Amino acid sequence: MARETPLTRADFTHFLEISTRWMDNDVYGHINNVIYYSFFDTVVNRYLIDHGALDFRNGKVVGLVVETTCSYFKPVSYPDCITAALSVERLGTSSVTYRVAIFRDDDNDATAQGRFTHVYVERATNKPVPLPDMLKAALAKIAR
Repeated sequence: MARETPLTRADFTHFLEISTRWMDNDVYGHINNVIYYSFFDTVVNRYLIDHGALDFRNGKVVGLVVETTCSYFKPVSYPDCITAALSVERLGTSSVTYRVAIFRDDDNDATAQGRFTHVYVERATNKPVPLPDMLKAALAKIAR
């Protein structure tokens, strides 16, 4: 299996600056791998909240994460500044797959990148539902 090559900032349509924290470093002196998934979760959900597509407290429809992946290319350490990047890779009937990446400081090549898939369900039943119109409109803005 061929190793992925790092994506660049030009491969994305939405960006969010996130501060690393002292506690994000592991004993090896770099950001621990599990923290990258937190960065991915943050960029996706912040985008949805900011675009009126997610009411995580009272919404009748919510996205459940069903799959995530991450490939790592070079380390990030506190106090590096990172930019999380986001685009929509695939829109399904009840799901969306995002392409996500982390860029360190002003680097043009991703330090890590992956995919993040939500399946949208009715909160009360956890049964899949078609993507709501407001969500589809927000996602169309970042589709590649």
